[in-house]
Amino acid sequence: MKKHYRFYLLLLSFASLLAGAAAGPGMLVDTDWLHKNLNNKALAIVDMSDRFQYQRFHIPGAVHLPYHAINRRLKNGVSLRVDDSKLLAILGALGIDRKTHVVIYDDTGGLNAGRLFWELERLGHPKVSVLNGGLVSWILQGHKVDNRLSVRKKTVYQLPAGFKPKNNLIDLAGVKGLNSKKTFLLDVRTRLEYMGTKKDRRSGHIPGALWWPWSDTIDLSKGFKHRDSAELLKSLAKIGIQDKKAPVVVYCRSGHRAAQAYMTLRFLGFSDVKLYDGSILEYATDKSVAFNQGLAP
Repeated sequence: MKKHYRFYLLLLSFASLLAGAAAGPGMLVDTDWLHKNLNNKALAIVDMSDRFQYQRFHIPGAVHLPYHAINRRLKNGVSLRVDDSKLLAILGALGIDRKTHVVIYDDTGGLNAGRLFWELERLGHPKVSVLNGGLVSWILQGHKVDNRLSVRKKTVYQLPAGFKPKNNLIDLAGVKGLNSKKTFLLDVRTRLEYMGTKKDRRSGHIPGALWWPWSDTIDLSKGFKHRDSAELLKSLAKIGIQDKKAPVVVYCRSGHRAAQAYMTLRFLGFSDVKLYDGSILEYATDKSVAFNQGLAP
């Protein structure tokens, strides 16, 4: 009897360990988890709200990274990512290396946080999460904030030998060569932007693009948190996207909103997602490309 009892206890202990592992942090973490881990030295909290908001108040210990620091604007107005050498220097200056678990947040429903999430996934960073609801949910949950500048010890972000970036970026040539029957192209802008106007023939959306506005992925009434996964998957199914292994390309006007959509699709389990960094601003510079207007059938 004692042997059976001991075996039962061992099974319970093993089950507890498994449950603990399953409950560990993933791509999306909640405010309670972050609150419990504020003093974790292996954690780097990155605030991507604007500078004035960060100066007013932020999550204790969070370092600040403005959105524009990891983007560059060309003379023609197109916004693109910075090169790897600059990105790695920025990460090192923030005290982030390959061993750091990075938790990103902003105060705009993940608009800014999505950009760094996309970059860190491209670098194959081992541990990166986004705070669900960001600063808004943090405050609504009654957690304390701080207005003191937070600084982490500088380090060097070293890519592993033979590093190859994750294939989550697509350029203009790639977009022009897409096969709409094999790849889903998602326009995440507003309805008006997607539809275009007859007064401007070079407005509207890229031919074959489906409309899935990024703003519908966030529930403002629940502290800027992502909507329920089942609800989001249902909205994708309505426009014909159900296979999570299917290639998906997201774009907006400048790549800003599309990065948030990229992040959302990854949370939902889509494995082959690419961001068209240049988006419509770059697409429109090519006079040979066409635009479609109106809503997709």
